Amino acid sequence: MSSIPKTEQSTSSQGFRKTGEQAISQTPLHPRRRSRRIMVGPVPVGGGAPISVQSMTNTVTADINATLQQIAELAAAGCDIVRVAVPSQDDADALPIIAKKSPIPVIADIHFQSKYVFQAIDAGCAAVRVNPGNIRKFDQVGPEICKAATDAGISLRIGVNAGSLDKDIYARYGGPTPEALVASALKEAHMFEDVGFHDFKISVKHHDPVTTVQTYRLLASKGDWPLHLGVTEAGPSWQGTIKSCLAFGALLAEGIGDTIRVSLSAPPVEEVKVGCKILEYLGLRQRHFDIISCPSCGRAQVDVIELAKEVTEGLKDITAPIRVAVMGCIVNGPGEAREADLGVASGNGKGQIIIKGKVVQTVPEDQIVPTLLERAKEIAAQMDAKAAAQGEILPEAGPMVVPVTGRAS
Repeated sequence: MSSIPKTEQSTSSQGFRKTGEQAISQTPLHPRRRSRRIMVGPVPVGGGAPISVQSMTNTVTADINATLQQIAELAAAGCDIVRVAVPSQDDADALPIIAKKSPIPVIADIHFQSKYVFQAIDAGCAAVRVNPGNIRKFDQVGPEICKAATDAGISLRIGVNAGSLDKDIYARYGGPTPEALVASALKEAHMFEDVGFHDFKISVKHHDPVTTVQTYRLLASKGDWPLHLGVTEAGPSWQGTIKSCLAFGALLAEGIGDTIRVSLSAPPVEEVKVGCKILEYLGLRQRHFDIISCPSCGRAQVDVIELAKEVTEGLKDITAPIRVAVMGCIVNGPGEAREADLGVASGNGKGQIIIKGKVVQTVPEDQIVPTLLERAKEIAAQMDAKAAAQGEILPEAGPMVVPVTGRAS
C-alpha cells in the first residue's frame, strides 16, 4: 500500500489529541481495502489510516455542560470522534462552544433542516452527517452544502439505514436488501460527486449482522469511498455487542471498514469500550489491559468467576498492555499463566503467582486478588515508564497503529 499518502498529521488550536504517528494500519488477517482518505478534524479516515472509534452523545445538545461532560467521558474511554444530535435551533446554537471545547472532533448529526448544516459548518464542527434522503429540497441545497464544506475544509458522512430507505428503492427491491441499500448509497454518492465533492464517507447500516456484512461487501466493490461501519438498532448491550462483533469481525478481517460505531441501547461509553476491544483483539489497535480467565467448571478449586470479576474491576483503569491470567485449577492454569505477563494458578486454598513464566510467590486464597492487583500495577507502571522513555505514544493518546511483521500463523 505504498501508494497511500504518508501521515497527514494535524495538531489543532482546539487542543485535539494527536492521532497515531504511522499513516498505515494493517491487520494480520487480511490487507486493508484501498480507500481514499478524508479528514475528520485531525483524525484521518480511510486510505489505510488507523480505524477510528466513534460514538454519539445521548444528552440534549443544547445542554452544553452535560454534552461536554459526556464527550469527556467518551474520550477518556478511547473514543476518537463524537457525533451530537442537532434536531432543534437551540442545539444548533450550542455547536460553536461544543466544537471549540471538545477534546475530540465533533460531527453534527443533521436531518430535515438544511439550515442546521450550514450552522454546523460555521460553528467549526469537524464534519457533518447529512441525510440527503430527508433533507428538504436537497437537489437545490446539496451543491450549496458541498461548497460550504469545501470552503471550510470539512468532510461529510452520507448513507442509509434500513429504516430510512427511499420508498421507490424499497419498492423496486422488495425491502432493505443489500442491493437496495447499496443502490441508495450510490445514488447519494453521485449527488455529491456530480458537483465535484469527494470528501465524504458512506454508511449502509442494517440491524441484521448478516445483511450488514453482505451490504458492506457489495458497496466496497463499487468504489473507493471510506466506509463507516455500523449495525443499526443493534439492541440492548449484550445483544448489540454480539451483533456488532459478528459484523465488524467479518468485515474488518476482510480489510473492509475505516471507522466504526457500536450502536447499543446502553450508555454511550459502553459503545466505545466494545469498539476499542474489537479493534484490539483484531490487532488493529494497541492492546490495553487484558484478562485471561478459565470458564467455570467442576475442576475449579476456587471461585474463578468472582476472582476474575474482582481483578477486572481492580485493573479497569490500567492502559498499559498487560495480560493477566486468572486460572482455577492445575490442568491449564500453570501453562496459561506462564504465557501471560502475570498470572495465578489456584488450588488447594492457595495461589501461585507467576510472572513471565516463573513462580515468584505463593499466597493464601484470600490474598490472591490483592497480590495480583499490586503486582499488576507494578508491571503496568514499568511498561508505561519504558514506553515514555522510548518516546512512544501511550494508548490513551488516540487511535494507535499496530505494526504487523508478518501473517499470523
